[in-house]
Amino acid sequence: MRTPRTTGRRAATLTLAFATAATVIAGCGAAQDGDTVTVNIGYQSKTINTVTAGTLLRDRGTFEAKLAELGKAKGVRYRVEWKDFAAGPPLTAQMLAGQVDIGSMGDAPILVNGSKTREHPDVKTELIAVTGYNLRGSLNQVVVPRDSPASTLSDLRGKVVSTSVGSAAHGMLVTGLSAAGMAIDDVKLLGQDPAVGASALQGDQVAALAQFVPWPQKLVFDGKARMLYDGGSANIPTFHAVVANERFGEHHPDVVTAFLAAQRDTSDYINQNPLAAGQRVAELTGIPAEVVYLYNGPNGLVSFDQTIKQPFIDALAKLLPFLKGLGAVADLDLGAFIDDKYVRALYGDDYDARRASTSAPSPLTGTDAVCGGAVDNPATASEVWFKGQDSTAAARTPTCLLRGISRHGGEVRMAYVPDTVTGTRIFATAATWVGDPAAGPDDRLLPFAVEADANSYVSSHPGSAVLDYAAALQAR
Repeated sequence: MRTPRTTGRRAATLTLAFATAATVIAGCGAAQDGDTVTVNIGYQSKTINTVTAGTLLRDRGTFEAKLAELGKAKGVRYRVEWKDFAAGPPLTAQMLAGQVDIGSMGDAPILVNGSKTREHPDVKTELIAVTGYNLRGSLNQVVVPRDSPASTLSDLRGKVVSTSVGSAAHGMLVTGLSAAGMAIDDVKLLGQDPAVGASALQGDQVAALAQFVPWPQKLVFDGKARMLYDGGSANIPTFHAVVANERFGEHHPDVVTAFLAAQRDTSDYINQNPLAAGQRVAELTGIPAEVVYLYNGPNGLVSFDQTIKQPFIDALAKLLPFLKGLGAVADLDLGAFIDDKYVRALYGDDYDARRASTSAPSPLTGTDAVCGGAVDNPATASEVWFKGQDSTAAARTPTCLLRGISRHGGEVRMAYVPDTVTGTRIFATAATWVGDPAAGPDDRLLPFAVEADANSYVSSHPGSAVLDYAAALQAR
């Protein structure tokens, strides 16, 4: 038995057509025609926290370049087939059918993938690297229409809630309801794909949408929804990762190594050039750049790091019983399924230190031009992107940010602030603001992602008051 070295998302729906397992191709691996080896890569173009193993990786051509070098040395030609999927389940179905060698998907679909492929030795997969993660779980959120009377999850009792059944977002909803003293049966659960659920919310067909990146904040950005509950409240990590056919890796370890090396190059690029990378991902996916940058920018909701950290393994162990209870997976030995040998070799002596680190790989830093001083506290660091500019400005605190916006006078493309309670990066324009005259001069305006948290703060801080964004700008 192997053990891990140091011991979005798409939903894993219960309706996944696992009948494809009956057509599993024996001897799965890269197709070889003479001196040409075809490598099949499965990815999800619109899942922006897998872009380092999919959309952006493909666009940069890094993997093909590395294979070209490898081919010259081995006298072999490599051809890469990129296969785009709308969700994790159909990608898993194609891995079961022997049509995908390496793929990326979210944590719940990964468990389904590992469980189902375990039944067929020729297509058995292993989790070999991570793409993007959020240690608190804030990639999963519950949103409601902007004019909804709901202020807490308790207000959804008896209401219709859309989610992707079997996904980590589904698990987040169950956990959140439990913390509110409710069971999942206290709401009317409607299993829908994210895009369908988003349409249902906008059409007033459901009271709430529980989903994963980027659907909740895309609706917030469009002015169609507001956040009711942040999945980070449960402090259970959520992440996306790379899975590979184990036999393929045995036959072509240098190809897997080249893929992860290309992923590392892409991760470094997005961490070092977050704005340019975010704009390119927006061009490729059609997702607004402002939304992409919320997730993929500095101090964003997604951290890009390939190492398989212990909190991720622990999170899978917590998620597995939930999926088993739904009948979505059978038993899965995580120690046998998770194997970091490729990524460990890639980073060498640096691997253990990187694996242990939970620092943001792309921190928001700079100098505050309005309030002065270094921007170095992630709990308050804020950022504004003015229209017509190819760079952003950082501020020490949300109050300093609003002060800078007012003084600048230019039109704001988007401003980003950390939630006062959780530090979760949110749109400044969508936040519920609180003015607290008793706070320091640079800390008197506080943003909250959830209205209930703002009201709670006001109730315990006499003299403070809830403000909308326009009023907060005036109160700077």
